[in-house]
Amino acid sequence: MAEQIVAYQLGYNLYLNITNRCTNNCLFCIRNTADGVGYDLWLAHEPSLDEVINAVKDPTRYREVVFCGYGEPLMRVDLVKEAASEIKKRGGIIRINTNGQANLIHGRNVIPELKGTVDTINISLNAQSAEQYIRICRPSRGAAAYRAVLDFARLAVEEEIPRVILSVVQWPGVNVEQCRQIATGLGAEFRLRQFSGRLKSRTDTISAR
Repeated sequence: MAEQIVAYQLGYNLYLNITNRCTNNCLFCIRNTADGVGYDLWLAHEPSLDEVINAVKDPTRYREVVFCGYGEPLMRVDLVKEAASEIKKRGGIIRINTNGQANLIHGRNVIPELKGTVDTINISLNAQSAEQYIRICRPSRGAAAYRAVLDFARLAVEEEIPRVILSVVQWPGVNVEQCRQIATGLGAEFRLRQFSGRLKSRTDTISAR
């Protein structure tokens, strides 16, 4: 049986895959594509702190070490805090890619716990309204999820996380300019991501390039 993949490299970055769990089931999720990212990222078990650190080895070899796998990394916020702290001590630059629902999930503001170790938080906004967010991202927490995403972004900026990015995938029904205005209004950067992939439920290639 092949060893599960905890860390995988794309370009100059190292990505950490720490959970399968997520509170969203986005229409465009890489989990739903036939090709994925070129790695089998389904985990047989959630890796321990030692497994994560051992998978990173020397973080200075990479431009960034990014918590981003098939699941929502901040489902395991305590593991992220401990791993990020150790990676930072070893000279790594840390980014978290998140759906922005951590405070809703854990019932507390987790951002102060990340301050000082996390260099960038990339929050998936993905819609200009709660209605569109529910349709596209299909959150398990319903309409409360979208407000939680906006609040998380605002708090990340207020808590002075060095770099806060709100991103959207170019997808039918997403108003990119409205999303850009939401991001800048919160004091965050904005990033437009291009979707390109073959969804498992479709035989044709879907691309927004």
